[in-house]
Order: sequence, then structure tokens, then C-alpha cells
Amino acid sequence: MNGSVNGINGTTAGQKRKRLIVDSPYVRCDENEIETTFHYRKNHFLHTAEGLKVSPKEHEYLFKTQLKPKKTGLLLVGLGGNNGSTSVGAIFANKKHMTWRTKEGVQSANYFGSVTQTSTVHLGWDGEQQVHVPFNEIIPILSPNDLIIDGWDINNKNLYEAMIRAQVFEPELQEKLRPYMEPIVPMPSIYYSDFIAANQGDRANNVIPGTDKKQHLEHIRRDIRNFKEKHDLECVIVLWTANTERYTDVVEGLNMTAEQMLASIDKSADEVSPSNIFAVAAILEGAHYINGSPQNTLVPGIIELAHKHNVFVGGDDFKSGQTKIKSALVDFLVSSGLKPESIVSYNHLGNNDGKNLSEARQFRSKRTNEGCK
Repeated sequence: MNGSVNGINGTTAGQKRKRLIVDSPYVRCDENEIETTFHYRKNHFLHTAEGLKVSPKEHEYLFKTQLKPKKTGLLLVGLGGNNGSTSVGAIFANKKHMTWRTKEGVQSANYFGSVTQTSTVHLGWDGEQQVHVPFNEIIPILSPNDLIIDGWDINNKNLYEAMIRAQVFEPELQEKLRPYMEPIVPMPSIYYSDFIAANQGDRANNVIPGTDKKQHLEHIRRDIRNFKEKHDLECVIVLWTANTERYTDVVEGLNMTAEQMLASIDKSADEVSPSNIFAVAAILEGAHYINGSPQNTLVPGIIELAHKHNVFVGGDDFKSGQTKIKSALVDFLVSSGLKPESIVSYNHLGNNDGKNLSEARQFRSKRTNEGCK
């Protein structure tokens, strides 16, 4: 590891964040946190001999949020991939207020499309007009510019080389990003050839040696621990943005409980995937884990382990490309009274993702996750 993305304050110098003040008996705010009581009404149903019995119930929830976001680090599994290099480049471009020329004119870096950074929330009607406020003024939201980023990849290209390979950014922007991207080299990652397509083998030149999965787990735990200590972080998130793996078997004795999951890693069981190792390592180090690919990483044993350690785990695919379009189209069709039975599509812009999915076992994860035929 030769470098990492160090966060800086996301607000412009002299710019003061506006505050949204809520005057309500259900909201309490002090210098450190916001606390709110929420009443949720839900119908409960019971099938009886006489018919369907409906009972309205009210549930009270207490939500508590810190006013100051924690100092947060993001570790990307697949840092040198298209998603990883593009995300890091976008953050640098926004931090440095970069501009670049395109055939349509000069483009400035922005966070358009970000739910937390650019979307608004409708609060209501004030008697004269509709009232909308920025999402990030309702509750404290961490700016992407404040993230400290590092990660792993099975390929040893630095992020400038990875960015060139991804072919996402305009050439002028790539050169402006070069001084910031070139020093960043991914940490060695885990490579089990059985879990991703064979055509990925030529990229795997930056891997943790050996076949002992227990040692691999300890290696990743050490990486997470060192990253947290080096940057004095309060919170660490491990995000899988690497290749889609094939589905792993979910069977009794292998991964149905936390104890089974840890024992399977100790025995280097064949069905323990790289993403299983990263998820378990994150949980044991108190880091949250997000799965950005459609494989079944979060088996019952890993979910149980996360509960025991009070760590958040979630995710089953970013659904940021074709999948998002399909989701919108299906919602439109269903609301129009039509029932789509299948969607046939052709992935011709998927870069290495499409290459990895060209093998049937990896595509099964995508197909199963998205309900494709």
C-alpha cells in the first residue's frame, strides 16, 4: 500500500451549513445528538374461522442520531476495478474542484445523482408554496470528500493505471487526476480461482499467498486494524465492489451458524468464498460490511456473527446500471396493470464485469439476484 485518499472538509471555506430546526414535542436536540420518537401504525392480520381479522396497532420507535458524523474510513474490495477507480477519481475531482473540456463544453465536478449530496426532501406546504430542503440538511450526513479510502485488489496496477484501463473519465480529467491517483496502489487481495471466471486469472498478480483461509482471514483483519489505527478512525466500512462470485453452498455444518462459519474458515473449507472472508474479517474488527455484488455472501452464519458483534451488514448488488433501469421499467409496467414475465438484455458496456459474467456460474448469481430468465 503506497497511498490512500485522505479526507478533507467537504464544505467551502467560509460556507456555513444551514440548520433545520424542528419544533416538536417528539424531537429532542442537544449539542451531541438528535433524538426523536416516531409512531408507526400498522395493521395486523389474523385468519379466523369467521374470516380475516384486522387489528390496527401502533408501534413507538426511538431514533437517535449524532450531530457530528464520525471520522470514517472506506475500504474497497476491488479498489482497482472500474467502480473503485472511478469512485476515488470522482471524489478527488470534487475535492479539488476540477474542470475539464468535453465536446459539449467545460464540465465541472459535482455530485449530481447522489441521494445524500444533491437530492431534496419535500416537507410540506407553508400556505404559499411547497417547501423542499436538501437531504443533507435534515440530519448530519458525511460528505464523500471527508472519507478516507483504501482497499484491496487482485491486480497491482496503481489507480491512475486502473483509471486508464476503465476508460470512464475524459483524457483531460485523467491527467488532472494523475498526481492524486498514481501513488495509490491496492493492498494484496484474496484470490480463489473457483469463485470467479477463469478469464480473470491473467489479472491476478497481487494476491495473498497460500491456501490457508484462516491465515487469509487474519491477514485481512490486520489490514483493517492497521488502516483504522493509522488514520485514527471512529468508523470503518468494508465495501465489496469486486467481481461477482459464483453462489456458495448454504448447508448445515458449513455456514448456517456463526460457529459453523468460523470453523469452516479454520478448516479452509472449499465453499468459503473470498467475500465470506472479507465479511467475517470486517465483523470481527467491528467494521460494517456492504456487499455490492449479487453473490450470496451474507449466509446465515455471517448474519448471526454480525448480530453477535453488533455490526451492520447488508447489500446484494449495487443495481446501478441496467438493473436500475429494469427496476424502474418493471415498476412502471406493473403500476400500469401489466405483468412482465422476463427481461432479455445484452451487456455490451459492462467492461470487466461483463467479461466475468460470461461464465455460467458467475452469471447465475446475477440471474438469481435479479430474477432474470
